[in-house]
Amino acid sequence: MPPSALPRGAHAVLVTSGHLRHLDPHLQVPPLLLANSLIAAFSRAALPRLALPLLRRLLAGAHPLRPDSFTFPPLVRAAPGPASAAQLHACALRLGLLHPNVFASGSLVHAYLRFGRVAEAYRVFDEMPDRDVPAWNAMLSGLCRNARAADAVALFGRMVGEGVAGDAVTLSSLLPMCVLLGDRALALVMHVYAVKHGLSGELFVCNALIDVYGKLGMLAEARWVFGGMALRDLVTWNSIISAYEQGGKAAAAVELFHAWHLPLLSVEMNAVHCYVRRRGWDVGDIIAGNAMVDMYAKLSKIDAAQMVFDNLPDRDVVSWNTLITGYMQNGLSNEAIRIYNDMQNHEGLKPIQGTFVSVLPAYSNLGALQQGMRMHALSIKTGLNLDVYVSTCLIDLYAKCGKLVEAMLLFEHMPRRSTGPWNAIIAGLGVHGHGAKALNLFSQMQQEGIKPDNVTFVSLLAACSHAGLVDQGRSFFDSMQTVYGIVPIAKHYACMVDMLGRAGQLDKAFEFIQGMPIKPDSAVWGALLGACRIHGNVEMGKVASQNLFELDPKNVGYYVLMSNMYAKIGKWDGVDAVRSLVRRQNLQKTPGWSSMEVKGSVSVFYSGTQTEPHPQHEEIQRALQDLLAKMKSAGYVPDYSFVLQDVEDDEKEQILNKHSERLAIAFGIINTPPRTPLHIYKNLRVCGDCHNATKYISKIAEREIIVRDANRFHHFKDGHCSCGDFW
Repeated sequence: MPPSALPRGAHAVLVTSGHLRHLDPHLQVPPLLLANSLIAAFSRAALPRLALPLLRRLLAGAHPLRPDSFTFPPLVRAAPGPASAAQLHACALRLGLLHPNVFASGSLVHAYLRFGRVAEAYRVFDEMPDRDVPAWNAMLSGLCRNARAADAVALFGRMVGEGVAGDAVTLSSLLPMCVLLGDRALALVMHVYAVKHGLSGELFVCNALIDVYGKLGMLAEARWVFGGMALRDLVTWNSIISAYEQGGKAAAAVELFHAWHLPLLSVEMNAVHCYVRRRGWDVGDIIAGNAMVDMYAKLSKIDAAQMVFDNLPDRDVVSWNTLITGYMQNGLSNEAIRIYNDMQNHEGLKPIQGTFVSVLPAYSNLGALQQGMRMHALSIKTGLNLDVYVSTCLIDLYAKCGKLVEAMLLFEHMPRRSTGPWNAIIAGLGVHGHGAKALNLFSQMQQEGIKPDNVTFVSLLAACSHAGLVDQGRSFFDSMQTVYGIVPIAKHYACMVDMLGRAGQLDKAFEFIQGMPIKPDSAVWGALLGACRIHGNVEMGKVASQNLFELDPKNVGYYVLMSNMYAKIGKWDGVDAVRSLVRRQNLQKTPGWSSMEVKGSVSVFYSGTQTEPHPQHEEIQRALQDLLAKMKSAGYVPDYSFVLQDVEDDEKEQILNKHSERLAIAFGIINTPPRTPLHIYKNLRVCGDCHNATKYISKIAEREIIVRDANRFHHFKDGHCSCGDFW
């Protein structure tokens, strides 16, 4: 096979792959060595169309050559699909190259798992006469990539039983499975295994342990690992910051920096950045730059994260994903989408799994269904729609955009061996008020042998809360501890308080808080305050608000809730007192807004007078006045108790008619064909008067109106709402 016979582009591939030396025409290179070098070069360059034909030329040339143990591994790596992998498998069997060659068998295991063919991978793995640690790791890591957490743990048990000692790669594959399974005990077992096998001092293993402990809510254990490390890098700091952030203690990470007087890294985050810049890592090391972006984002310093990102001389797709995730972590969905759109304008950057997992929740939060559907189409084009994490985000997207049927179809046609998809669909059913269906799905989850985690029970308890299933919710709260050994965290307690409060059992909710074994956080007291607002219990609301003002004094939403409670009963001195607190702390009220997507464009409407009137402002106002007249003729009577200003009734009526969801509904009626369903997204809880008005509009306009507010979905049709007036 002389160099002149090489396919076009092969020389360039060989130069970049470091194999040009094999093409020196003055050297007597064995043909098989030359062929193997070419195959390896094409494989590394991701050119299967050049690599695979070389095997046929080896076997069918004028002077056929028998492939050896170095021929098949790169060929298998270059296989573009499961069919090609199976053909190579058959060829290797025919030539007798598998059983004596652990490398060829290992590459087949890796390839089959890359294409999700778990049964075929197991068959090759089980037929290997000798399995070294890399072979076990190939099987383990492949199972983990396919979210087969339980299978991976079982295989690890088999590995231990056969006396094979794992290495750092083994642990790095298995530790994330502890999170997927929600299994704290397994995380501790893996930690003990690391200590026993001398791996607990490995920097990479320690970082992984901190990350897993943080995600499992085991902050004390994460802190213990961190404290025992002789060497720490930026990933270490990133992991411990993440652990504190997930434990609701992001600010404590900065204090941690000050507590550990490191000789190399100044413990102030700005000093960490300066250290990185002095070493030139932010210029020459893209990984360090990405870590800095992530660190600032996790500390809610998103402007600093953006600045670091803007100053990176080179950015890879991970850089963009990190910034997008940072905006999402700080509740800035619009900005996350803007960054993704900027990323699309850069040639050579293709979205990877992390891109979809970062961007899809932004579309979900904004209710941007059509844009999310385009992202779904892109995931199909790239083959990432089969990834369990991407699929889970897609289920969440459709559920949060009011397309529950589509969400269920996705769920039914995807692998469901991990808790993620189950949690997403149970949460989706719950937020739509289908509590009974959510509970039935949980039963199915148990029947299929999927062990629920703490997120599963958050979704279940929320579903019970939205559907008023108090007894079932209590039962789940008890069983998560007694049956599944899951220790409740603050989110579970908040769900219980919300459930009892929504059902009007305020005294029981308060008793529940008093009996908590952990200190109630702002979510717990916030759930009680919201229930007091619904049921008009001002005295208990004052107790809840006092705790909230101490725990989260900068959250203006709690002040607004208390002010609204006073306003509803006409206690204007109480309103003035709360508002003066807000003014003294220079807090700004979160404006109420509603959005609707029409023809791929999202329009946002704010309650009250619009700072920038919509282009169709006059038409929308006329439509609202027409609807109001028809509603009154049908029996609608405005409920002025939801107007929180001390003004005359005529003005109160106009204030109600300018609530953001009504503006969005009128806009939708104007701009969509008759009988088209309207999908509205509101950032706050829909008020009682707007809820009543929307029931009338659904009947008058003959429209199904789906409203997603801060708490749940409301499906209005023919004058009725799916929530049964329970929200």
